[in-house]
Amino acid sequence: MTDPSTFFANERGRAAAFVVYVLYLMSIPSAGILALVGLIVAYVGRADATGVARSHIEDQIRTWWTAFWWAVGIWAMYVLGTVLTIVLIGFPILALAWLASLIVAIWFTVKGVFGLIALLDGRPR
Repeated sequence: MTDPSTFFANERGRAAAFVVYVLYLMSIPSAGILALVGLIVAYVGRADATGVARSHIEDQIRTWWTAFWWAVGIWAMYVLGTVLTIVLIGFPILALAWLASLIVAIWFTVKGVFGLIALLDGRPR
């Protein structure tokens, strides 16, 4: 078994990548606030990161922006569905928006878990 203190000393930026994964995983109960903090940490940590850590940080930034744009589209669906509930067509739109929100949340969480496992194993993303 390796010494935990050497995990972060092996490569520049690895600690930042680890912190970002933890923040991303904690973002679901925090309503996404910690994901935004994680994005800021990723952008700051990207300057120093090399090798495997750099690939993880780049993937973390890409993941956040993908989830963000999906969230914008889903919120547009919520607004449209809410307006169209007057003519009853809005209820299926709201159901689809809820389902899409659930799928994006699950995707974000699974991607974070698998990314953290890959980082701990020393594999790039």
